[in-house]
Amino acid sequence: MTTPRLTEDDLTRVVDTFYDRVRVDALLGPIFNGAIDDWPAHLAKLQAFWSSVMLTSGRYKGQPMPAHVRHEALITPATFERWLALWRATTEELLPPEAAAALQEKAARIAESLSLGIEFYRDRARATQAPAG
Repeated sequence: MTTPRLTEDDLTRVVDTFYDRVRVDALLGPIFNGAIDDWPAHLAKLQAFWSSVMLTSGRYKGQPMPAHVRHEALITPATFERWLALWRATTEELLPPEAAAALQEKAARIAESLSLGIEFYRDRARATQAPAG
C-alpha cells in the first residue's frame, strides 16, 4: 500500500475541525473541556502529534499516556468509541479516502494503546490499594 498524500495543512484542518466537534459533543465535551485550560496551545500540541505520527516530522515532544491517565476516571470504552466515530466522520468528510483510512487506522491503534495503558494503571492502582491478606 502506498502512503497517502497528507500535508501539514490537511492535518491542521482535521485536528481543528475534529476538536471543534469534540468540544460540543455530549459525551466528550465535558471531559475535554474540563481537562484543557488553553485550547489554542492544546490544538498546536495535537497538530504536532499528528504531524509526527503521520508525516514523521518529529515535532511532537510530549507524553500522551500520563496526560490520559490523569483523567482515567472519566475515560471509558464508550469514550474511546465515540472519539473514534467522530474522528472517522471528520476524516472522511475532509480528506480523500486513502488519507482518511490511514488516519483512522492510526487513531484506532493509538486508542487501543491508550486504553490498554489506562487499564494497566487501573490494575496497578487496585493492586496497591488491596488490603494485605
